[in-house]
Amino acid sequence: MQNNKKQDNLDLLRHSTAHILATAVLKFFPEAKFAIGPTIDNGFYYDFELPRTLIPEDLPLIEAEMKKIVKANFPFKQKMIPIEEALAKFKKLDQQYKVELLKDLKKGKKKEVSLYKLDGFIDLCSGPHLESSGKVDLQAFKLTHISSAYWKGDEKRESLQRIYGTVFENKKNLKKHLFELEEAKKRDHRKLGKELDLFVFSDLVGPGLPLFTPKGTVIKRTLERWIEDEEMKRGYLQTSTPDISKVALFKKSGHWDHYQDDMFPAMDIYDDQYVLRPMTCPHQFMIYNSRPRSYRELPLRYSEISRLYRKEKSGELFGLIRHAGGWSFADAHIICTPEQVEAEFVQVVDLVQYVMKTLKITNYWYRFSKWDPENKKDKYVNNPKAWKESQASMKKIIDNMKLDYQEAEDEAAFYGPKLDVQLQNSNGKDETAFTIQIDFSLPEKFDMTYIAEDGSEKRPMIIHRGSIGCVERTMAFLIEHYAGKFPTWLSPVQVALLPVSEKFDAYAKKVEKSLRKEGIRIETPNPENSLGKRIAETTKTKVPYILIIGEKEEKDETVTIRKRDQKEQEKMKIADFIKMIKKEITEKI
Repeated sequence: MQNNKKQDNLDLLRHSTAHILATAVLKFFPEAKFAIGPTIDNGFYYDFELPRTLIPEDLPLIEAEMKKIVKANFPFKQKMIPIEEALAKFKKLDQQYKVELLKDLKKGKKKEVSLYKLDGFIDLCSGPHLESSGKVDLQAFKLTHISSAYWKGDEKRESLQRIYGTVFENKKNLKKHLFELEEAKKRDHRKLGKELDLFVFSDLVGPGLPLFTPKGTVIKRTLERWIEDEEMKRGYLQTSTPDISKVALFKKSGHWDHYQDDMFPAMDIYDDQYVLRPMTCPHQFMIYNSRPRSYRELPLRYSEISRLYRKEKSGELFGLIRHAGGWSFADAHIICTPEQVEAEFVQVVDLVQYVMKTLKITNYWYRFSKWDPENKKDKYVNNPKAWKESQASMKKIIDNMKLDYQEAEDEAAFYGPKLDVQLQNSNGKDETAFTIQIDFSLPEKFDMTYIAEDGSEKRPMIIHRGSIGCVERTMAFLIEHYAGKFPTWLSPVQVALLPVSEKFDAYAKKVEKSLRKEGIRIETPNPENSLGKRIAETTKTKVPYILIIGEKEEKDETVTIRKRDQKEQEKMKIADFIKMIKKEITEKI
């Protein structure tokens, strides 16, 4: 309860500071149009339409104005008024975004609304707020950055400017948070990806379209091969299906009705309409339906590293975590009898936990994503009875597994509830890494059946799941998690070979040949540089092992090993080193 109370106090503080920010912006830009200013994890933001584009140098000036407002100790004054009066007030103030919000509330039969006034700024807000602006610690808030945003998150609507800020109870907590932010910036996968030569972006290719270098491709391929091998051990059957299909396939699945905004436009080819696929499931269902199935075949576990295409909004593009165009997804669909659902679901969770343990990721949590029966936007399949039954079934399963999870309304897939595996990126934003879904809708839409033991036709159930999810997104998490210092099995270069001079090139080539023969990834830095410079440059690339070769090593047929982050060096026979590193790679230490 104390933690909840502390969080409530922080939310109150952050919400109030967002209003102080808006009040300060009004001082600088009397013609500003105000959108929304919610609290977020560790802070707040406010969206504005302004007469000019903000620059980073504006933030200290706005911050200084905020401090004046704090020192003035203006009271937060609340007033409840009829919605028609509020509409008239905000129309007079020429605040079209507030007017639109009020019209939305009016459609929802709202009769009265709450307004808050702070100095000269009036906002549509339900509150609550602090008693006055002076309750904010002058030394405990900071504006952090500026970004663009679309009104209501719709890229077809007005483009706004968003100012982010953070605030805490005291200077000490703010300082701690800012330090953590700086540390997180060092781990940002976009920064490290460039420094370690893993991927690049090109304006000519297009925004949000990553180009993987040879080193980045090694990591991607290693992850894909590893998960495919692990899935096959667990009874999965691999498929390979096309990246495009007729629009008719996705009309049948329901994606066209429920997911079209996230899909790329249809193409007129072959005298029909085709579209890049956003999902693999309909393709694998066609494989299932290609012949009659018996209960003896179930469960069938179809898996595929598939290319999927979803149209991300330009304002949401973020390195490898959210990128445009196609991405690789470790997808699978388990087709089973209703009686097999629980056991299969448990096995999927076991696979996810194995993945996390192998990748040494511990800071993840589960989210039980449910439908919202009040959502009237055709977001979900309209079958309340099936929704209630499938959600109750999933809840029973995860409760029996004693999983610690959070519930989230209105976050389900359009065809069923989900168990999402959540992670946080270096930007502090929660992202869904993997997901497990129970589907009651698509087996019926595709008329999927099996012959039961008694000879009758029955409808199977489907579990949709991702084992490592979007491979590119998982790479981003891993780059940040390891700060670029990948375990040996994942490192694009596992060994750097450094002969002290060209006299030892012949022996170096012999060592290189021995390592390559064992499948060890090896690189020889520019021999024209001095040994000291080569060691320094190689250290920056975070290679797990540096092998130094000189006269003694050649004579004894050894190598001198310098392990990453260790100053001590060790001499070892080539065969012994190969045995050691291969064990490390095989066991994914």
